[in-house]
Amino acid sequence: MTAQIAVIDYGGSNLRSVVKAIELVADRRADVYIADSAARLAQADRVVFPGQGAIGSCMSRLEASDWVGAIRECAESKPFLGICLGLQSLMTRSDEDGGTDCLNLFAGSVRHFTRNPPPAADGTPQKIPHMGWNEVHWTRTHPLLANIDSGRRFYFVHSFYVVPDDEQLTLGRTDYIDSFTSALAADNVFASQFHPEKSAADGLQLLTNFVGWNGQA
Repeated sequence: MTAQIAVIDYGGSNLRSVVKAIELVADRRADVYIADSAARLAQADRVVFPGQGAIGSCMSRLEASDWVGAIRECAESKPFLGICLGLQSLMTRSDEDGGTDCLNLFAGSVRHFTRNPPPAADGTPQKIPHMGWNEVHWTRTHPLLANIDSGRRFYFVHSFYVVPDDEQLTLGRTDYIDSFTSALAADNVFASQFHPEKSAADGLQLLTNFVGWNGQA
């Protein structure tokens, strides 16, 4: 039976590149559809939670449209991929927008990069937001990392990063101003600060691995 992959559309993120990338790698193994209501997640076998913009407006939209319970349920029961703001929203609280309560699926915070940072060791300015390609170093193995070497480069656009209370959740680390968690994983959840849909061959490999993932680490 063909798998059903839902990409959450809560009204606040640009979904086109995510949907197109998953459709490309899914081939005939899965049907990819946009879930524009919480009720449409019920038919999904796998769920992708992309996001961009500010956490305050994201959480307001989720709470206004009954997404919160549906996302929590999916993150507890189905292969679940969070991307960028879709990662940050899984934490307890973010410093963004004067302090914003998040979904609290994982204990931890979301912090802004150190302001007015010094240049990198090679003299390169370290601007905020962190935008462009950077290395991700895996801390352990995981099915979604099959055929992706540690230290490969992925595409980032962000000013905030997650700090999980439990360091064992961290699956990938990246150095930019600070050393930060750029991917985390627990049970059936994998979430990244980087954008796999914009990360060329390695990003597509990660999405390919997700399409075939059964949610077990």
